[in-house]
Parts: sequence; C-alpha cells; structure tokens
Amino acid sequence: MPELAFTPTRPLPYGRQFISEADVAAVVASLHGDYLTQGPTVGEFEKQFAAYIGAQYAVAVSNGTAALHLCALALGVQPGQRVITSPLTFAASANCVRYCGGEVHFADIDPATGLIDLAKVRALLEAHPKGYFTGLIPVDFAGLAVNLEEARRLADAFGLWIIEDSCHSPGGFFIDSAGKEQQCGNGNFADLAIFSFHPVKHIATGEGGMVTTNSEALYHHLLRLRTHGITRDPADLVREPDGGWYMEMQELGYNYRLPDLNCALGLSQLARADEGLARRRQLAAQYDAAFAHVDGLTVLAPGRPGHAYHLYVVQVADRKGLYDFLKTKQIYSQVHYIPVHRMPYYEGLGWREGDFPLAEEYYAHCLSIPLFPTLTDEEQGYVVACIKEFIERHAERSEASLPQH
Repeated sequence: MPELAFTPTRPLPYGRQFISEADVAAVVASLHGDYLTQGPTVGEFEKQFAAYIGAQYAVAVSNGTAALHLCALALGVQPGQRVITSPLTFAASANCVRYCGGEVHFADIDPATGLIDLAKVRALLEAHPKGYFTGLIPVDFAGLAVNLEEARRLADAFGLWIIEDSCHSPGGFFIDSAGKEQQCGNGNFADLAIFSFHPVKHIATGEGGMVTTNSEALYHHLLRLRTHGITRDPADLVREPDGGWYMEMQELGYNYRLPDLNCALGLSQLARADEGLARRRQLAAQYDAAFAHVDGLTVLAPGRPGHAYHLYVVQVADRKGLYDFLKTKQIYSQVHYIPVHRMPYYEGLGWREGDFPLAEEYYAHCLSIPLFPTLTDEEQGYVVACIKEFIERHAERSEASLPQH
C-alpha cells in the first residue's frame, strides 16, 4: 500500500455510512408505497437478516439499545437480579439491565483482544453461590467474536442466560471446537443476540436494531414487547375476539418498532453487506501490514479470523497527542470506550477506578482510526503516513530528552 504525499479532499472520520443510488431508490420506492410504519418490508428485512446471520428468527426494533432492553425484559430481568458484562463497551450493554432494575457486575478484559475474559467471568461466578448471577452479556468488541461455545458451557454450569451484544459484528464469526465457523448472532449458543444499524455500523438504516434468536417463545414475546405488549395473533389471545379489529395488551411493552421506510434502506444495505465486510477486512489487513514494525504502536488483535472490523484500534503511549495531531490533518479518530464502571452514574453505584485495571489500561492508550468501506487506498495511506509521522516525532522528542553521556 503506497504512502504518498496526498491531501484528502474530505474529512476522514473513524466510520462513515455509504448510501448508494440503490439505497436511495429503495427508500423512494418505500415512500411511494402504502406503508411508512409497520408494513411488509419490516417482515422481509427480518427474514433476510435472520438468513444472513444464520438464526431462525429476527425482530426489527428502533435501535440497538431498544434491542438490549427488550432482551432483558424477555429474559425476565428484575430488581435483585445480577448480570455480568464487560466494562469495555458502550454503556447500553449495561444500561439494559438497569432499565429493568437489575444489578450490573463486570469482569475485566483480555488485553490482547478487548473481549471480556471468560476466565475472569468464571472466577467471579465461583466466588459467589450458584444462582447469585442470572445472566451474561458478552460483547463482540470492535467486530471480534467472543467464543460463545465456551461462554455457553460456563452459562450452563452456573445457570445463566446469554445475550450476545453483536452490534459490532454482523458477518463476524468464531471457530468452534469442531473447527466450524459460528456466525455472530446465529443463536446456537446465546439465548438472544442484538445488532445495531446506526450509520457507522456495517448496515445502516438511519437508526435501527435487530434481535435474533432460535427460540420461538422468545421471538413471540419480543414481538409483543416491541409494540406496547399488544398482540393480534389469534393463537395468543386470552378472550374471544369481538371482530377483525380486536387486539389485546397482555403486558407492559414499549413502542420500539422500526418503520418500513428504515427497513427498505436496511434491505438494500443488506444486499451488499458481504461486499462491505470484505472491504473492511482488506483495509484491516493493509493496516496490519503497514503497522507491523512500527515501534511505539500496538494494533489490537491483528489478523484474527472471523473479525468483522467495525473498528480498527491502535494503542500508543500518548493517545491524546495522537488524537490531537490527527485532527489537525482532518483525520477524526475516536476512543472506544471509556470503561463503563468509570462513568459517574456507575461510580455512584459503587464502582471505582482500579476495579478493572486491564480495561482502564486499555482505555488509556486506545484510538480507533478510519475504517469504512468507501475509504480509498490513498486515504488510508495518508492516515498511515500521518500516524507514522507522529510516532517518529514522538520518538525523536523522547531521545532528545534523554541525558547525554
């Protein structure tokens, strides 16, 4: 990959949506259709997404946070119940438990991958009586899949359900003990999995999310919960219907529906999801090669099979210095994430600095650099050149400050 004297013609953020002419045409067709809210496009998007992931069922919802909330509700999280997740994630992975009144506990990460360390999850479980914890929410961080086969064995041994937070990894997979690729969200090990269709994700619908599962009972429960707890399904009705208009609110649900309009965009984006994923992996491999021998810079989990590369993360000593330097070059990197337990809200619940030192150490040095399918090789070369320039300058300043003998 060439590193040329190149000036970008556009700002380079860490992630960017790609809206094609086919996407625009799909949305326009939806606008001219009979439905803007709950029409047939919703069901078609669900069907095709489930097939793409390899799950039996999918439920489209308004965003990834709504997906997490509905999963926690469907699995019966309530006050007094305790759920384990990673401190290195967006706050929603933990907040969904708090929405239901449950308690959030954390297990530290594996610093080589950024994923929750299942050995530390086991240690946490073994330190308490069986039944003390009720659930586990592993996060496929940056696009790298958690080994859910191992997580399932752990969950079965301690009586836990699993919600797989796959917002970063549609199309990602891990290799199971039989050497088979297990797609993120396919439902073979997790009770429920969730995805996000925020613009910087692999598939964009503006806002949107999806829950996947292989449980028919959970699927029907989710359908009710996303629509105020209401059902029209004759098989589920408690009373004899008065007429074709009849419906029943059977529990307290929410308005977490995703409109036809958004699903039309999602279907169009899904049609080229493999193409976008292949480009992400190509760009990541090019970054890996460019940074392989750069002293003072570490790449998170380079070359891992099955990585979906929502993010490409580097780690440097002077993270803020690099962040500020790149900004002067029109490169808008980002930090993923401030550990959840260090947020003032969670510190108010008793968590403190030093509770999860590996996540905190990771946070101190991590930076997500541009990675999106429409990033050109020339733009990527420019990013690489700017990062190397900063590293070299930093090394020269460090050498200059050393005492002379």
